[in-house]
Amino acid sequence: MLHFEATGKGPPVVLVHGFTQTRRSWDPLVPRFSATHRVIVVDAPGHGRSAGVTGDLWQGAGWLAEVGGRSAYLGYSMGGRLALHLALARPDLVSRLVLVGATAGLDTDDERRARRAADEQLAQGLEGDGIEAFLARWLSGPLFASLSAEAAGLEDRLENTVAGLKASLRLTGTGAQESLWPRLGELTMPVLLVAGERDEKFTALAHRMAESWGGPADVRIIAGAGHACHAERPEAFGDIVLPFLAEDHAAAMPAASNKP
Repeated sequence: MLHFEATGKGPPVVLVHGFTQTRRSWDPLVPRFSATHRVIVVDAPGHGRSAGVTGDLWQGAGWLAEVGGRSAYLGYSMGGRLALHLALARPDLVSRLVLVGATAGLDTDDERRARRAADEQLAQGLEGDGIEAFLARWLSGPLFASLSAEAAGLEDRLENTVAGLKASLRLTGTGAQESLWPRLGELTMPVLLVAGERDEKFTALAHRMAESWGGPADVRIIAGAGHACHAERPEAFGDIVLPFLAEDHAAAMPAASNKP
């Protein structure tokens, strides 16, 4: 099973981090979220204390289900891919979904082949250079141009292992993800799609996913933020996400209050 930690009381929400992060990436948000929710932070497959747990996106979705059960799920980037797979595999377990900087996949086989080749180069570079040099290059990329060193959480990322991150690149990378675009119409749970204003690619993807979603879908863009918008502007992120999560709790209240 995946390593996880839980705190707080109330409706559960499972937080799933992005590639090279760990459960600790949510630390700036946990105190605020746990004031109203039971917050479950997970080390995703191949990461942190789940470094030895490796599998593809569908397997990872199954492990998330074992951790969270019936819950709201919030996933960032790679974590968003895992949460989306869970929503498709077990929609009965996902009360609400928050996808941050996420995608339903690449559209063509050629795009997926090219991305797998690029991810394989990253995996080989990771093996040759080691964790510290790899993370320095990863965080210097354009996706994280507006992410401060403090918000990047390099020390926490160093908990990862070469073997775990290599497996993650090969098994849960964007190139390994089948296109889920044709299946988004199956999903009827409410979804909140969040992206940073400076992250034009994922802002466009958020709108596209909302248009394809089978249930209620809302897109919120965080001003002045890039791909890791929740880390760059955690207060603004909380202001957007917590009211969305509270709607699920409020919807359940009338039924509870009518019990004899």
